[in-house]
Amino acid sequence: MKVEDNLREIQQKIETACERSGRNREEIKIIAVTKYVSVERAQEAMDAGITDLGENRDDGLLAKWEVLEDKPTWHFIGSLQSKKVKNIIDKAAYIHSLDRLSLAEEIQKRADHIIDCLVQVNVSGEESKHGLPLEEVKPFIASLKPFSNIRVAGLMTMAPFTEDEDLLRSCFRKLKDLQQDIQALEESYAPCTELSMGMSNDYQIAIEEGATMIRIGTALVGQ
Repeated sequence: MKVEDNLREIQQKIETACERSGRNREEIKIIAVTKYVSVERAQEAMDAGITDLGENRDDGLLAKWEVLEDKPTWHFIGSLQSKKVKNIIDKAAYIHSLDRLSLAEEIQKRADHIIDCLVQVNVSGEESKHGLPLEEVKPFIASLKPFSNIRVAGLMTMAPFTEDEDLLRSCFRKLKDLQQDIQALEESYAPCTELSMGMSNDYQIAIEEGATMIRIGTALVGQ
C-alpha cells in the first residue's frame, strides 16, 4: 500500500474519533514511526504530508538524518541510554522517554537549548515496559525544576497490547487525569500540554481519551 493511501484511511479514522469525543482534529499530531522502514519509505511519508518522524534507536535516527536532515520534526520515542544522549540531542525536537534523573542530568549537560521532553509512564505496570509508576511521576517532575534545558512538554505511555477496550481506555484515562493534575500546578518548566499515547492498534481509543500525539508505524508505513 502507498503511504498516502494508508494516511487517508488513518485521517478518516482520526476524524471519526474526534467527532465521537467532541475534539478538534487540529489537536492531534501523527508521528510516523519509521524505525522498521527505509529512508525512502520515510520520505514517502513526508511527501504524503507527514511532518513528524519517530525513531526508537539513536543509530536509526542518525542514518535517516544523513538523508532527511532537519526537514521533518524528529521524535526520539524509544528507551534512551544516557551514553546515547549526545548522539541525538541536537537532532531530536522531542524525547518521549524521560524516566530517570540520570537521563535528565545527561540531557541537561549535553543540550545547548531547551529540549521538549515527555515523561514516560508505565500506567499498566507491566514489567516488560519502561517508565515510571503513576505515583512517582509528580515527585519526579518536581525534581526536574532546576534543569534549565528541560521542558516537560507532556507524558507518554505504551498501553498493553490487547483488544480489551475497557483496559485500554482505563490506561489512557489515568494518564489524562495525571496530565491534568500536573497542568494545574502551572509550572512554566512543565506545561505538560502533550499526551503521547496510541499506536497502530489503539490510536482511535487514545484520541477519544485525550491523546495529542499518536505514534503510528505499521498502519502507516508498514513493517
